[in-house]
Amino acid sequence: MTVTEINLITFSPTYTSKQIGEAIVRGTGVADVSSIDMTLQTPKKKRLGSDVLAVITVPVYGGHVAPLALERMKDLLADSTPAVIVVVYGNRAYEKALVELDTFVGSLGFKVIAGGTFVGEHSYSSDRYPIAAGRPDKDDLNFAEDFGMKVRAKLETAADAEHLYGVDVQKIQRPKQPFFPLLRFLWSVIKLRKSGVPMPRTPLADENLCTHCGLCVERCPAGAIMKGEECATIADKCIRCCACVKGCPQKARTFDTPFAALLHDCFQRPKENRIIL
Repeated sequence: MTVTEINLITFSPTYTSKQIGEAIVRGTGVADVSSIDMTLQTPKKKRLGSDVLAVITVPVYGGHVAPLALERMKDLLADSTPAVIVVVYGNRAYEKALVELDTFVGSLGFKVIAGGTFVGEHSYSSDRYPIAAGRPDKDDLNFAEDFGMKVRAKLETAADAEHLYGVDVQKIQRPKQPFFPLLRFLWSVIKLRKSGVPMPRTPLADENLCTHCGLCVERCPAGAIMKGEECATIADKCIRCCACVKGCPQKARTFDTPFAALLHDCFQRPKENRIIL
């Protein structure tokens, strides 16, 4: 089976998921690529046929697929379109996110033929508390390109769409997780929640540093920051992706959550990317 067109479908507030998707596409060697970027808006209704390949990459927040990504994907309908699905998480755990994504895209009519779990810099990562800082790095992107080559080989091996078999993403190999750091993290989270210390709901802005350039407004995927009110964030809309924090040229925005220190302390060992075909 030959595929001559790819649809790269991404939700990527801090560009980690999109980098992985672009690398996978490069690996396939397919030149005709259409990009459906759901980060800032809901794409128009579109139906994909069985003669194209969809590469779908989304971030993981709190062990789940970003809800806004699923909301914006719901009008993309497929006709047994072969799909590669990837979740990108911040070196802690993706939990059931890959299974969630598999179930969701299946309900839209996609046929999942490959899956992957990749590590990207955590949304809460900062200079003070780096968490998977700089990932995906060169090795990650090379691994993603190699994954793309394997996907193409799988497609070419199949005689036609009917003989292109799907995968059970629940069988993907889990990354190694040291036991004691995980136990320390879980115990610390329990103590933190029992303490009653209020958790920050949104990033904060320093009025002395903010120049009202508007970049945070442009980069917020949820519309939680309004033009002219850049020092405020609408809590009910904020998804804590920290795109505004990482994208502020003045470093006027910060998200001071105690979870950043915990994640930095307990998940320093780099986790491996995993794939299944």
